[in-house]
Amino acid sequence: MPAISFQSVSKTYPAKSAGSQPFKALNDVSFDIAEGEFFGLLGPNGAGKTTLISILAGLSRATEGRVLVHGHDVQTDYVQSRRMLGVVPQELVFDPFFSVREALRFQSGYFGVKKNDAWIDELLAHLGLSDKANANMRQLSGGMKRRVLVAQALVHKPRVIVLDEPTAGVDVELRQTLWQFIAKLNREGHTVLLTTHYLEEAEALCGRLAMLKQGRVLALASTSELLKSASSNVLRFKLDGQLPAALASKARITGRIVQFPAHDALEIENYLAAVRQAGLTAEDIEIRKADLEDVFLDVMAEGKS
Repeated sequence: MPAISFQSVSKTYPAKSAGSQPFKALNDVSFDIAEGEFFGLLGPNGAGKTTLISILAGLSRATEGRVLVHGHDVQTDYVQSRRMLGVVPQELVFDPFFSVREALRFQSGYFGVKKNDAWIDELLAHLGLSDKANANMRQLSGGMKRRVLVAQALVHKPRVIVLDEPTAGVDVELRQTLWQFIAKLNREGHTVLLTTHYLEEAEALCGRLAMLKQGRVLALASTSELLKSASSNVLRFKLDGQLPAALASKARITGRIVQFPAHDALEIENYLAAVRQAGLTAEDIEIRKADLEDVFLDVMAEGKS
């Protein structure tokens, strides 16, 4: 039995005004996540990732289709399905009247969990919150509040952990701490569903990935299979100056860094020759294997409507 099963899930929002069209946020999304998987859900803003997670968590209702958590329908058997989920939302939502420890005890109570101070202490230690246990939530920085959200999601020891952009805008230390702890829980058998814009995180952590665009699944495969599907290596160099438009249209440019897909040595030399002919000098030239960001951009480009 899958840990999570999305079965022909669609979500349509009604037209906002006369003359406008209904908006289809999800369009016939189907895939299963096996128990114990570390699964990544990737896509640009507006792809439907958060909508899908909202339906999974019971915060939104699918227009069509079903979602099951360990066989329990999230709508008709929401008590059991919700008990198995621990969701870390994007937004920093907290109760300003309680200390960190009090907030975790209250969260435990929502799931009928009592006398779990030993587990709360373990969560606080793993997430670097031990010295903040008695601090009021209002006194915490944004990064510390994010850590508390993670602790709240895990306080009832859910079988399925859902992380919706958990490291967006947080410091490197938290990212390292969080991933070490989540990876440990995954090794112990917990299923993890992650959405992230940090593709290097997804590549390092996720065994399998789904890529969404405009509410549709464009790719669904293991991370290694997706990386093998990359059509080329990448020529990367730094440049002072602007590439001619015809050349720039083939490149991925980030500040001074220019990257071209390169299938063979001749194509690499042709790119470098074109740069020289434009009166420019390429610096710090390197050839690297395609990474998940390259694959993601290829899949999104192929999926243009």
